[in-house]
Amino acid sequence: MYEEHQSGLIRMAVLLVGDRATAEDVVQDVFLRMQDRAPDLDDPGKLLAYVRAAVLNGCRMALRRRRMLWRHTQPHEPPVWSAESAAMLGEQRREVMAALRRLPRRQREALVLRYYLDLSDDEVAGAMGVRPGTVRSTMVRALAALTRELGEEEAR
Repeated sequence: MYEEHQSGLIRMAVLLVGDRATAEDVVQDVFLRMQDRAPDLDDPGKLLAYVRAAVLNGCRMALRRRRMLWRHTQPHEPPVWSAESAAMLGEQRREVMAALRRLPRRQREALVLRYYLDLSDDEVAGAMGVRPGTVRSTMVRALAALTRELGEEEAR
């Protein structure tokens, strides 16, 4: 499972935490914890959903730790949005990534899970630990906020 899904999970985590090193650490930690203590699932087919939820939670914890550090140090931009990375990425993609980063955590997570991983409402709900109706309303708000953010980018 690690070999099959590692790269996709790392890409998802990069979109959530902003840098590859932290994303790789989060994914690796999830698989190491699973090796030490396998999850007790009723349906083995739900293992990938469990892993996605664990990676999402790991990203949340990494961001929480980062915020605690930033309170005591001078804030910095994550490496993925550095000048070098921005130069390598296309202008439109950089704008979308910057706008996505400014969204609230829950909206950003919903967009990444839905449009990057192409998960259904039920799968996104399972990963985020909310109801499918909450996912749909969060997506509507997230897309509206992203549209506003991108509109403001063009106005600048």
